Amino acid sequence: MTLDGVRGGLLAGGLGERMGPLTATVCKPLVPYAASCRLVDFSVANAVRSGLPELVLLSQHRESDLVRHLIAHWDESPGTRLHFGPHDTLARSGPGAILPARPAERGTADALLANAEYLFAPGARDLLIQHADHVYVFDYAPMLAAHRAADADCTIGVQRIERRWVHLFGMVEADPDGRVRALVEKPARPTSDLVFTAFCVFRIAALREVLATLAGRGEAGWQHDISRDVLPAMIARGDRVTAYRVADHWADIGTVERYRDEQLRLLDRPHPIPAELLPRTLAGLGEGFPRYADGSLLGIGTPPGTRVEGSVLHPGCSLEPGATVLRSVVLPGATVAAGSTVRDAIVTPSGILTPTPPGGTTPPGAGTAPARPEPPSEPVRTPHDPALPP
Repeated sequence: MTLDGVRGGLLAGGLGERMGPLTATVCKPLVPYAASCRLVDFSVANAVRSGLPELVLLSQHRESDLVRHLIAHWDESPGTRLHFGPHDTLARSGPGAILPARPAERGTADALLANAEYLFAPGARDLLIQHADHVYVFDYAPMLAAHRAADADCTIGVQRIERRWVHLFGMVEADPDGRVRALVEKPARPTSDLVFTAFCVFRIAALREVLATLAGRGEAGWQHDISRDVLPAMIARGDRVTAYRVADHWADIGTVERYRDEQLRLLDRPHPIPAELLPRTLAGLGEGFPRYADGSLLGIGTPPGTRVEGSVLHPGCSLEPGATVLRSVVLPGATVAAGSTVRDAIVTPSGILTPTPPGGTTPPGAGTAPARPEPPSEPVRTPHDPALPP
């Protein structure tokens, strides 16, 4: 199965305010990750690996920086063309191009409406929606095959998790045959253990119809969001919305806590993402890096006289003699000083971040002693329900 007749839309317009200092100088999609790449690279790599013919960037915040990164690392990928919407020509005029600001958008559905002429261009039958802050390795071709075989108007990725964490995600209720009956964003009292992984395939004709209906309500008549408006409206009017199970690692990186915890979760055995499947776009990666070694994920070699356990070291970081790094993430340009110990933290070029649990209380000794266990932000899987489509 190929992705003929499919166009992609990469949602990359969020401010990343919950990421705190990590997004002070870069847009969220460009935050370094997994000692190898930046957040955006996972979704783009999936598009390229799947053979998506064209991927349209739907961006706003610090767009010039993001476009430069994508052109430098992905524009020559065979079979997949990057399209920068209204800025496509200017973006390709040279590395110094500064893109003008796009009109303000209230939500993800506004991004679809604002870029309709590029997303719904002739020749496209289906639209694949991705997010630029999700970490996963995936081939979209089987999902597209299931979508078309079911004659679906939309097919959404879903994952079954422990119900106590469902309130952090979009909750999905589905029939045994995979027909989606409800999608509720961040429910106060979950009634299902199935969540939306936020990537999906729309039949373009159906999507355009529901967008037109929602836009007709006026600015204040809806929330301008795919999960809160578009999909519930399609379900309510009887469109065929189906669920496609995502069995492997998937993580939505939305907060400082998730950013640290999800990277450390890559150290589990077996590794959720093998080193050879991590995109390689960070400057300074040498031959044989990144690699899993001695319980850590390394983008550089461990300097003699240092101690590193259960941590992620990005290329371009520095560990001085006698430094100890335990269960931490060290970013490019950051230094761990001689003789110091960093524990359960994120080390940035400007200082140390000690993530706190959702209640906002810093665990006793955080930064110098083991932090309290955090609730997992990657869905914790329960046994597969045989009734859910594979």
